[in-house]
Amino acid sequence: MKKILFILIISTFLNSCVGSSTSGVFGSGVSIALDPRTLGTQIDDSIMQKNLLARLALTEKKYLVKLSIKVLDGRIFLGGKVDGPEEKLKITKIAWETKGVRSVKNNIAIKQEFSIKNTALDILITSQLRTALILNKNVKAANFNIDTINRKTYIFGIAYSEDEKKEIVQEAKQIVDLKELVTSILMVSDLSRQRE
Repeated sequence: MKKILFILIISTFLNSCVGSSTSGVFGSGVSIALDPRTLGTQIDDSIMQKNLLARLALTEKKYLVKLSIKVLDGRIFLGGKVDGPEEKLKITKIAWETKGVRSVKNNIAIKQEFSIKNTALDILITSQLRTALILNKNVKAANFNIDTINRKTYIFGIAYSEDEKKEIVQEAKQIVDLKELVTSILMVSDLSRQRE
């Protein structure tokens, strides 16, 4: 018994000499000593994460428990489970509206299932719009996420110009089965972190 206690104490002291995982000030869960990001970037990411978490908590307190949020170099990663697709898209929209965001990866699972007919129509609308954006030479389609739920299409992303933003809306309006369009398109000039 004394031997096991001795080993536990020694291993605790040895582990304290190595860079430790943090979730305090920086909230990143990544070892500060081994993190390739600059300290300034880590602080920016931590502020973005806490800002997003606070805004989500103001929307619904249950998001504090049901969602996991991670920010790395301005990229937001969402996880967890929600009751419906509208809720998932609302969270994605709030994430895209966070100051300094570069991208949002939404891995939130939906508890509820849809009918096959509605799901097929939503996939068709999303595919038609995605294809139209890819074929449009004035739009960088890779910069945009498109989700359709019950014929309501959500577009999130970053446009390089007002013309590109207008092109996206025009392409969406040409989709026959589309009932409603919700956009959260940021301009590159509005971002705090721009590609150099």
